[in-house]
Amino acid sequence: MLKLEPRPQPSVWMAWLSPVLAVLLTMACGFALFIAVGKDPLASLAVFFLEPIKDMRGWSELGVKIAPLLLISVGLAIAFRANVFNIGAEGQLVVGAIAAGAFVLAFDESAEGGPWLIAFALAAGVCGGMLWAAIVAWLRDRYNANEILVSLMLVYVAQLLLSYLVHGALMDPDGFGFPQSRLFADGLLLPAVLPGTRLHLGAVLALLAAVAGWLYLARSFSGFKLQVGGIAPLAARYAGFSSRRSLWIAMLVSGGLAGLAGACEVMGPIGQLTPSISPGYGFAAIIVAFVGRLHPIGVIFSSFIMALLYIGGELSQSRLGMPSAITGIFQGILLFSLLACDVLVNNRLRWRK
Repeated sequence: MLKLEPRPQPSVWMAWLSPVLAVLLTMACGFALFIAVGKDPLASLAVFFLEPIKDMRGWSELGVKIAPLLLISVGLAIAFRANVFNIGAEGQLVVGAIAAGAFVLAFDESAEGGPWLIAFALAAGVCGGMLWAAIVAWLRDRYNANEILVSLMLVYVAQLLLSYLVHGALMDPDGFGFPQSRLFADGLLLPAVLPGTRLHLGAVLALLAAVAGWLYLARSFSGFKLQVGGIAPLAARYAGFSSRRSLWIAMLVSGGLAGLAGACEVMGPIGQLTPSISPGYGFAAIIVAFVGRLHPIGVIFSSFIMALLYIGGELSQSRLGMPSAITGIFQGILLFSLLACDVLVNNRLRWRK
């Protein structure tokens, strides 16, 4: 029979092969799922994983989904490496969207827009996300509050704040009572990267953030101190590294990138403030960060997989009649598959009679 036995040391190969196996296992579970609901499994998997990338329009829509996932997951990868578990990126995304949207609405009638106003609006989104994350950092630093619980609860505060504003101060006065803001002026929207598509500048910013995150962790002394504090807090304390500094850097960076993702969403594909800014990017990015092995470059590929699940889930609803929960089901299967495959990093299967 097969039996797990501990490895003498963790397998480096298995650590990087585990996400690949998790994706394959997710596809196998999806195959069984489609059979269980009476669908053609091969055709259904083709709709889910191949249809979104069959042409340039599909790739551009995939890039629209990748942009917020990649921005948030880079920040979360940095925070998790510092042993700071920021679970509230969804709330930081919402507050970043509110800040950027409020800035745009304040200037869209009195200015024609332009690169500088777009840059300031994006900076407002970053500041909004950092401010929301700073609440978590301050409560953890001052009162030793659990950042997991605090950041998660602030998600719901941010969502209620957004709902309050689009029903009140930021509601479009000519919108017939619908809870949404005015449409943003064209000069204050993110420019398209590919003409004729929705792929916007946020995708480029996300790639730059991934490269910057890698350089920070791999080539800077501050990044080295942050990682040492996460891996070995006692050794970091002995070396004189400040755990408080690592906490604040991790929270502010992850919050700022989540806020930037929110700003890119409202200034890109959405074009206004609505009660629902995100379909759950902040929570999905947690899976993306771990599938990407908390590496700023690795999360590029895991963001692609997660974006594929979002687009494939939408196509399966329209073409296969699947429920809207299908995307969340595949995300959950991917997470549990990764956890199962990660067991093989520190253990190996042996056949015993």
